Amino acid sequence: MSGFKAVIFDLDGVITDTAHYHYLAWKALAESEGVHFDHAFNENLKGVDRMGSLNLILAGSPKSYTMEEKLALADRKNRQYVELIATMSAADLLPGALDALAAVRAAGLKIGLASVSKNAFTVLDRLGIRDRFDYVVDAALIANSKPHPEIFLNAAASLGVAPEDCLGVEDAVAGVASIKSAGMYALGIGSPEVLTQADRVIPSLSEFRLEDY
Repeated sequence: MSGFKAVIFDLDGVITDTAHYHYLAWKALAESEGVHFDHAFNENLKGVDRMGSLNLILAGSPKSYTMEEKLALADRKNRQYVELIATMSAADLLPGALDALAAVRAAGLKIGLASVSKNAFTVLDRLGIRDRFDYVVDAALIANSKPHPEIFLNAAASLGVAPEDCLGVEDAVAGVASIKSAGMYALGIGSPEVLTQADRVIPSLSEFRLEDY
């Protein structure tokens, strides 16, 4: 059995996949501003918060934007995204997600969520799993986005567990870097060729075995 006291999960790409909804909302916004947006560009937004993503998109625009205009654009994107995720349900849980959460709980470990999404609470409610977590970081209170360690350190502190006693689970390069910077063990979800900083990589939570880490 592992010596961890808590497991802190990312949300998008780990427990559920809202990436398609984000993609549609960002693509609509980008193209309204004359910026070409495709799946390759979208990869740059993985693990990046809303304003950071917006800045990456607007860097390709010939226009200049005031902060007020940027906030309005970010709000417009978010409204469209919220409309899209309103259709989510437990059927949108990724394979292995419920079993992984159950295994962590059965082992007596605490469970945290460290997502940069300001809609994380809404998504958890739609999935029907909000009560599975001992603590969910409120992304609105986080000053520094991943790869900064703030969000994972916040989760650990709020769970009352030292960072070195935490296992962090992420699918994005920036997220894995955040976990490592926080001094935690990093379990990557995806490809080992991409998530090179992770201590271990599995293809999905279907392969999650707490005793292996």
